[in-house]
Amino acid sequence: MSEDGPGRTAAPIPALTDPERLRSLDETRLDSVPDEAFDRFARLVGDLLDVPVALVSLVDAERQFFPGATGLPEPWAARRETPLSHSFCQHVVDIEVPMVLPDARLYPRVRLNLAIEDLGVVAYAGMPLTDLDGRVLGSLCAIDSKPRAWTKEQLRTLGDLAAACSSELRLRIAVRSADEARRRAEEAHDRLAMLAGMSEMLGGTLDVSTAVDRLAHAMVPLLGDWCLITLVDPAGRPRTVSGVHRDPERDADLARFTALLTTGLGPESLIRSVLRSGRPVMRGVAGLDDVARGTTRAELVTLAERLGISSHLTVPITAAGDRVIGAVTLVNRPGRRGFDASDLRTAQDIGVRAGQAVGNSRLYGEQRHVAEVLQHSMLPALPAVPGIELAARYLPAADRVEVGGDWYDAFVQPDGELVAAIGDVAGHDIEAAASMGQLRNLVRGNAYGRDDPVEELVANLDRAIGGLRVPTVATAVLARVRPHGDGLRVCWCNAGHPPPLLIRADGTVSVAEGRGPLLGLARPPRRTGRALTLAPGDTLLLHTDGLIERRDQPIDEGQAELLAHLAAAGSGVPLSLLCDRLLAAAHRREDDVALLALRAG
Repeated sequence: MSEDGPGRTAAPIPALTDPERLRSLDETRLDSVPDEAFDRFARLVGDLLDVPVALVSLVDAERQFFPGATGLPEPWAARRETPLSHSFCQHVVDIEVPMVLPDARLYPRVRLNLAIEDLGVVAYAGMPLTDLDGRVLGSLCAIDSKPRAWTKEQLRTLGDLAAACSSELRLRIAVRSADEARRRAEEAHDRLAMLAGMSEMLGGTLDVSTAVDRLAHAMVPLLGDWCLITLVDPAGRPRTVSGVHRDPERDADLARFTALLTTGLGPESLIRSVLRSGRPVMRGVAGLDDVARGTTRAELVTLAERLGISSHLTVPITAAGDRVIGAVTLVNRPGRRGFDASDLRTAQDIGVRAGQAVGNSRLYGEQRHVAEVLQHSMLPALPAVPGIELAARYLPAADRVEVGGDWYDAFVQPDGELVAAIGDVAGHDIEAAASMGQLRNLVRGNAYGRDDPVEELVANLDRAIGGLRVPTVATAVLARVRPHGDGLRVCWCNAGHPPPLLIRADGTVSVAEGRGPLLGLARPPRRTGRALTLAPGDTLLLHTDGLIERRDQPIDEGQAELLAHLAAAGSGVPLSLLCDRLLAAAHRREDDVALLALRAG
């Protein structure tokens, strides 16, 4: 046997570094602090065996520590631990049977051990302390500072106390295991609940940034202490990196970290590896070296130290066809267990669901862009007409991608007269938009160069829709506007559309009554025209029903709210600003909105 002591190298004891033994030792939750139950065992040993020193000694890979102790000299009594150079109990762990030494100075295994000189250990009797699987965690030992012949009765008493002490250790381990099992069960339940609700949560929005933000907040702190979500551009390069940290005080650090990471991923980056290969990477034990190897920005290492890192995993975000469109990275700080296979499976499931949500969001964004371009291409630029100020707005519904049937138009006749129109074709799809385009063109072709009364123009429009078999039902207001004294004369015909609103220069607001049947009916009705005069500063507002219609209230209440809003706004508001305010006030929009306003100059 090799000997402990200065100038001598002790042979390593394999049992001390056995992972299962160390795990069991950790599960006792004991350390170099007094524990009343184990102090009681030490006192019993001291009293029953009449020894000056008694210890409940647990041994890990680098030290022995004493949750129970009596009679230790200082400074060891305060420290409650010693290095292995002062440990007899490590040999009990090694041989796994009692070690009884009447005079330690005579035994080659321990005669040079520093405990003899520094702690006064001469006579030693140590009984193994074991877990449920028989692994020796330490020793219950009796120590005397002079040689001693241990009697059978003393050793039997020490053995009985060691068995009881082992039972207490096993109870601590069982409680820890039960707590861990309960924690795991609760964690599994929470994860299943999160996964069950994730599809609905991510499916509740078609905006990429909102989906990513919801995903990050769902994962932290349930799955990790902080997370990163990296999305790539079509070439596979990181385009955006966002994240969430469980500690709000670290938000600024994380924001800086994500900003630098967009361009700071090095060739050895684990995130880049996942983006390139589509295979997950997990590090159950990690540190700042992982960050340093994977980045080209030194500041990222400093930030990672403040954010905290002890383990991490990264999984791909995959879209249709297993195309990698991003990555989810979860990070745990020191003090939280490392990631394991269960965490990896959960994260991979999230990666798939996130891929579906992000893919849908991107497809929605592309389709919406195309739809809005198409819609706006059908809306004309307003003409410049002396004595008339014009403003128009179109806003698609916020919760869908389809183009709609709302439209407006304004054009100048050869004689300088202005024709204004607004309408709404039934439906919210490409067919409705196509019908809207046809109807707008019919209005222009039907009215341009003709001085017929507006009711006759609308009646001709009815006949054209039927004769040309335009498959639509629509509403519209058609108006002729011409100078009249200092102001304007407006003649209009309403075909089933929300009535125009009149805002006088003195701030009074009224409804221009007179509403006829829809356009496109099988039997065209008789049309009736109306007329009014706009004095300088008066405004006529044409709008579609998206401005006033809500699913949860009658349309009359919506119109009353609009009138109240216009009255509160007053008469001196610039026309463009008035239109902007009306759109901003149209909260909870469920339909497209088109506005056309004209003011007498």
